[in-house]
Amino acid sequence: MAYAPFVPLRVFSCYTMLDGAIEPKAIAKLAKERGFPAIGIADRNGLYASTAFAGACKDMGIQPIIGTFLAVARPLELNGAGATIDWLALYAQNENGWNNLCHLVSASHLDRPVELDPHVLLADLEGRSEGLIALTGAGEGALARLYADNKPDAAEAYCDRLQELFGDRLYVEIARRGDPVEDASEEALIELAYARGLPLVASNPAQFAERSFHAAHDAMLCIANSTHIDAADRPRSVSESWVKPAEVMAEAFSDLPEATANTLVIAQRCAFSPPKRKPILPSLAGDKEGEARMMAEDARAGLAKRLEPYGEISEEERKAYEDRLEFEIGIINKMGFAGYFLIVADFIKWAKDQGIPVGPGRGSGAGSVVAWVLTITDLDP
Repeated sequence: MAYAPFVPLRVFSCYTMLDGAIEPKAIAKLAKERGFPAIGIADRNGLYASTAFAGACKDMGIQPIIGTFLAVARPLELNGAGATIDWLALYAQNENGWNNLCHLVSASHLDRPVELDPHVLLADLEGRSEGLIALTGAGEGALARLYADNKPDAAEAYCDRLQELFGDRLYVEIARRGDPVEDASEEALIELAYARGLPLVASNPAQFAERSFHAAHDAMLCIANSTHIDAADRPRSVSESWVKPAEVMAEAFSDLPEATANTLVIAQRCAFSPPKRKPILPSLAGDKEGEARMMAEDARAGLAKRLEPYGEISEEERKAYEDRLEFEIGIINKMGFAGYFLIVADFIKWAKDQGIPVGPGRGSGAGSVVAWVLTITDLDP
């Protein structure tokens, strides 16, 4: 089978919540239908779709390219007063790169002030850039924004930092979506790339699969930002943000054929899939035995509290609850699920304490006495 001479690198899956609108497995299917030899995902500050996406690509005979679109705080010396968050597309070349991606994504959520959106500092990439290919982020990247703001010296200095981090793994990303920042900065970015010997790469950051989905995606952005379709000042969907076929991209970049060709080069340099492993869950009691013991103790204490509002009930009625509880405890512990019940109970209790609405229970789980007495559900089964 002849493959299309272009690889989409910047696809948001639906795991970029209320922004991306393509299910991970559907991205692989789309690549197959359009003849792409490979396709890349780069969700915002996340790798959540990676495993499902990679598995689907394998089934389709498509090479997955695993990346993230990472929020990076611009150094103050290049920004002046205030803080600016830019974006950088990073892709794993190998296991080392994958581990660095995992570290940076985790750091963006955990190692920042809780009142700020997830991000890392540019300095956080030091020692964590090996095994990673970087794209400059098109209109959301620092280089394009600095050039668009007529700050060429700051853009040059920022590029210095990126080259120090990534060396020959840095690509200057050009997107042509009619975005004002991209239009204003393109000429300067191309000149920068040629002057420094940096490769150009063509992209079309995609949030939905087909052009016809634009109106629905625009409505989704309204949901994400708690606004209305007819509001004047609101984030709007870009009609060009769909997964364009190779021939459309080739026409759009007919004056820069090396930019589309470099998408294939990046695909060749990123032949890596995330490793499969069983879920790693935290333990609230140290080990399996401790979890089984803790879950049983919490469940028995919880039953007493649940029955208090019932007042006086007969021994026969109480025994029905106790027998059912002991039966379920035995089954859950035998299956090794005690830790899972404890984790779910922990975050449900926390949500209730914070005034966050949670459902009373649904599905087969609502038929569990253990779930009820641990306050996971609120329905007496």
